[in-house]
Amino acid sequence: MTPLVFLPGMMCDARLFGPQTAYFSGRRVVHHAPISGADSMQALAAEVLTQAPERFALAGLSMGGIVAMEVLRQAPGRVERIALLDTNPLAEADTVKVRRGPQMDKAGAGRMAEVMRDEMKPNYLVDGPGKQALLDLCMEMAIDLGPEVFIRQSIALRDRPDQSETLRGFDGPALVLCGRHDTLCPVARHELMAGLLTGATLAIIEGAGHMPTLEKPNETNAALERWLERT
Repeated sequence: MTPLVFLPGMMCDARLFGPQTAYFSGRRVVHHAPISGADSMQALAAEVLTQAPERFALAGLSMGGIVAMEVLRQAPGRVERIALLDTNPLAEADTVKVRRGPQMDKAGAGRMAEVMRDEMKPNYLVDGPGKQALLDLCMEMAIDLGPEVFIRQSIALRDRPDQSETLRGFDGPALVLCGRHDTLCPVARHELMAGLLTGATLAIIEGAGHMPTLEKPNETNAALERWLERT
C-alpha cells in the first residue's frame, strides 16, 4: 500500500494531522515531513524528497500544500497522488508581501507570539465550541517551532513561484479540499486548482475554516480516504 506523506502548514507540525494519523496509520505507513529547515520552496521540497519513500501519496495543508506542489514539480514520477488542502497555487500577492517584513521584524524582536495571536490565528478557524482549544494548539505548535522558523517560512512564502503549470501537468488522482469558510485560501482558489488538475475531486468541508483537519476531522478523513482509494 502506498505510503502517505503529510506536509503541515506554516508554524505547524504533525499535530495538525493528529486525527488523520490516528485514522490512517493502522492501514498504511504515514510519514510527517517537516518544512522548517530552509527559506525557499525549492529547498524545502528537496528536503522532503530526501526523506520521503521512493513513491508516495502526498497531502499538504496551506504552506504544506505549496511545498507539495513544488515537490510535484521537482519529482512528478515519485508522487502517485496528491491532496491539496486549504492552499494556494499562485505566487504571493503584493498586498500580502508588504505585511511579511513587519511580521518578520516583530518575530525577530521576540514578539512572534504577538504576531501569531493578532495577525495569524484570527484567520484560521470558524466560531464553534472547540475553537479556543484549537487556537491554543496552534499557538503551542508555533512557540515550539520558534521565531527562526517563522522568518524562514515567511521568506519562502513571500518568494514562492506560481505552480499553475505544475498542476496542469499532473494526471494522477488528485483531491482539492478546503473549509467552506476559509478566508486565507477561499473556495474560489480551490475551484481554480481543481480546474487545473486532470480529473481532480473538489471537496468543500462545511462548518470549517482554514484547518478542516482539526475542525472537521471525520469529514476530512472521509474525503482523504476516497482519494486514497481512487484508481
